[in-house]
Amino acid sequence: MSEEIKPVAVPETQPTDVEIVNYADKSLAELSELMQSLVESEDRMKRSKEAEAIKSAFYKRLSKEKQEAGEEAPVEEPDETSIDEGSTVPMQSGPVSPFAAIEAGFKSLYVKYKKERAEYNREQDAAREENLKIKQAIIEELKALVENPGDIGGAFPKFRDIQNRWRETGPVPQQNFRDVNDTYQLFVTKFYDLVDINRELRDLDFKKNLEAKTELCERAEALSQDNDVVEAFKELQKLHEQWKDLGPVAKEFRDEIWERFRAATTVINKNYQAHFEEIKGRQEENLKAKIALCEKVEEIAAREITTSTQWNNLSKEIEAIQAEWRKIGYATRKENQKIYDRFRAACDKFFERKRASFSEFKDSMNANLEKKMAIIEEAEALAASTDWKATADRLVELQKQWKEIGAVPRKKSEQLWKRFRTACDTFFQAREAARKEAHARRESARERRPQASPKDRLREQYAQLQQEIQTYENNIGFFGLSKGAEKLKAQMQERIDAAKAKLEDLKKQIRAKEQEEAGEE
Repeated sequence: MSEEIKPVAVPETQPTDVEIVNYADKSLAELSELMQSLVESEDRMKRSKEAEAIKSAFYKRLSKEKQEAGEEAPVEEPDETSIDEGSTVPMQSGPVSPFAAIEAGFKSLYVKYKKERAEYNREQDAAREENLKIKQAIIEELKALVENPGDIGGAFPKFRDIQNRWRETGPVPQQNFRDVNDTYQLFVTKFYDLVDINRELRDLDFKKNLEAKTELCERAEALSQDNDVVEAFKELQKLHEQWKDLGPVAKEFRDEIWERFRAATTVINKNYQAHFEEIKGRQEENLKAKIALCEKVEEIAAREITTSTQWNNLSKEIEAIQAEWRKIGYATRKENQKIYDRFRAACDKFFERKRASFSEFKDSMNANLEKKMAIIEEAEALAASTDWKATADRLVELQKQWKEIGAVPRKKSEQLWKRFRTACDTFFQAREAARKEAHARRESARERRPQASPKDRLREQYAQLQQEIQTYENNIGFFGLSKGAEKLKAQMQERIDAAKAKLEDLKKQIRAKEQEEAGEE
């Protein structure tokens, strides 16, 4: 039976040697720190995929932040041409960007790492080429031994030395592995199949190979029970490499020992596949959950929102959705970045709309502030006027305009209102004082002159009541902006209605007096 293990298809969810990190959530400073840590680590040469992921996340973040800051300069990721020996990070020209220092620092770290990685790869390639030459020389030595074994007793020590040196030699270039290994195994088999081989020595070697392969079976069977199926799979690959380097066993044990090793291998491979099928299933469920969250945010981002309260409430709702998103695990590798980009775009759309709305609202409040300031300045200019009728009418008109103007910044609202109210109160209090003074003069003059007639007294009462009604109507204009305004407004309206009713009664009395005087004449 052929001792050939078919390679297991590696699922797309196969993890790397390092913990998967969502670099898209990292800041530029955090990504720079991650690259610095990687460059200084002992195992940095084995972490090239991690380095590339950090680099990709850094330049995506850099490009986004530059656009948000209004910079139009393109972001250029370092490529192979910038990693040549002796290359340096170019100096910035023109105006200094706030991103220049961190970009230059990151690029310097990355270029340094790529240079070291390139040198490491060159050394590894050179070592593999050298190992290829050594193994080819060993094959030639083995071939010569097979073609001219001489005394078999002396050939066996040479053969074992060849086997040991073969196992001690490191890996060869991947494209040469199968050809070199198959050629070596061919001559190993030919050596064992020599017609004139010494059976005792051959059986002894078969026995040692059987013991070694039995040990590999036991290790494989132990791995098949290991809960860490990923690590078990990795260790199994090492056991297969060791199995290939061992020689054959006696024919009566070949099928049995191979079937034992293959059975353990099958269990490990099935566990490995099942593990990743389970992961894939969970990731598909995670994808469904993330799609649902994307749809929620997209619906919110498309709503018609008109008030700051709505914006703030919906902001809290989206923040809660974001917290829920962070609790969900990864989606499949193929879809994970796509669904994250979709979620991020929906969130960005909402918060960009919010910023624009608040900016527009702020502009509107500033415009309202200017309008109210203009009203205040006009009211303050009119506060000392003695043109009582025209000024009162204008101030009443300004009060109406004030009510029609929208909101102003909250911290200035009360201050502005007090200033406007003070200007209006100053005028109306002065007008009331002038009215009382004029009334007092009239009373004094009346006391000094002969009594007036009943009709004159009614006319004085009529004029005084008209003045009071005008004062009441002016005051009622302020109540709409005060706390508890409805109750005060109702009380003042009752006074106005009562005064107007009395005014009508006085008007009738004056007409009656005029008719009496006309009859007497």
